[in-house]
Amino acid sequence: MQLEFKWSRLESYTALELYQIIKARESVFVVEQHCAYQETDDLDLHAWHLTASVNGELAAYARVIGPGIKNSLPSIGRVMTLKKFRGQNISRSLMEEAIYFTEQTFPANDIKISAQVYLQTFYESLGFRASGKPYDEDGIAHIAMIKPAASRVSIN
Repeated sequence: MQLEFKWSRLESYTALELYQIIKARESVFVVEQHCAYQETDDLDLHAWHLTASVNGELAAYARVIGPGIKNSLPSIGRVMTLKKFRGQNISRSLMEEAIYFTEQTFPANDIKISAQVYLQTFYESLGFRASGKPYDEDGIAHIAMIKPAASRVSIN
């Protein structure tokens, strides 16, 4: 399986690419997770968007928001893999790419995520540490996690 990553700003997408991303995000975050909320938000306008495709088909997505926009740290969010592509280690590859990009773009900064609690061990395996207690976000238990700048390892 050949995984192809693409980084873009929102204004760089074609209408079809943007449609595919919005459809995928709604499919996972609204329909599958039974969360009625405004999935696309104003942070999309400020984010770097990462798509992962297999044979030209969107398989996974994440976005990176720089420091000073959502909070004081750069953050990785909206991490998702479409159901058809789960169980193929795509999420790990996606997160490794997102971490590498964030480290290169915002050097010497910690990275923050808002992780679903059931994925805490996965994120810990990537170097993130829980920060605080679990909280409810749209009816799903989440926990803030930080990847300290000092503990990062090179991903090559």
